[in-house]
Amino acid sequence: MYNNEKILMVKDLTFTQEGKEILKGINLTINKAEIHSLLGINGVGKSTLAYCLMGLNGYNPERGKIYFEGKEITDLSLSQRAKMGMTLAWQEPARFEGLTVKEYLSLSIRKNTEENLLEKTLGKVGLKPRLYLHRDLNEALSGGERKRIELASIYAMQPKLAILDEPDSGIDMLSLEKIIDFIHELKQRGSSILLITHREEIVEVSDSASLMCTGTIIKSGEPKQISDYFKAHCKQVCGPKE
Repeated sequence: MYNNEKILMVKDLTFTQEGKEILKGINLTINKAEIHSLLGINGVGKSTLAYCLMGLNGYNPERGKIYFEGKEITDLSLSQRAKMGMTLAWQEPARFEGLTVKEYLSLSIRKNTEENLLEKTLGKVGLKPRLYLHRDLNEALSGGERKRIELASIYAMQPKLAILDEPDSGIDMLSLEKIIDFIHELKQRGSSILLITHREEIVEVSDSASLMCTGTIIKSGEPKQISDYFKAHCKQVCGPKE
């Protein structure tokens, strides 16, 4: 039965790619206005789950159901899910050749494209507007810079659910503090957040957490509990066999 406090429910989700079962009966619940971390080492299926949740082409589950705000969305397209208020920040942010940073951010703001609002949005991810607002969004920007610009676009968008796939990827430690502050402020503005990471220290910013190993979620609970279990057991549970 659906609970009004829950924004996302995943039930028994299974996905196979090139004959290999990547997701093996995933069950996951995210409450409204909470940060839920999905922790796991690289290669256990975290990004694949994110793509299935967003409905990317080629990521249709063989079995299971996905519910968003009580409505089943398993067979809806990416654009339909986006219109409902879901968005995904990719682990490897895309380049949008031909657009300036200002133009890219303006795409996320439906009602107000005033420059001071765009400047505020860049500031939230630790980028100085005078240095970045009028730059081209191309290969001249580092991966970390593009990652922060993409996060700024999500802040401007104010989604109901933001799926952040490795938001700390390519980010130095000084910038990481800004990203953590950004995640908290995104929550304060009313967004629910699924925070995908392989770093246990990132989990500590969340309200709840789940541990993913070999294509399934093996444990959910308090962030510290999940983080401690990950540190103590993850290599034995998830890592390569000797």
